[in-house]
Amino acid sequence: MPKMSILKELWNFLKVRKKWWLAPMIIVLVLLGALIVITESTAVAPFIYTLF
Repeated sequence: MPKMSILKELWNFLKVRKKWWLAPMIIVLVLLGALIVITESTAVAPFIYTLF
């Protein structure tokens, strides 16, 4: 199953069910995940992990 179909299915769920309050939580989780993935191999990693 391609990853884009999961995103498309999630978008359709939010649109059809009118669950717009879930969107900010999903965006924050994606941004935190991206921050951890991007900084895991840099010198900034120890400083980022102290935030959590």
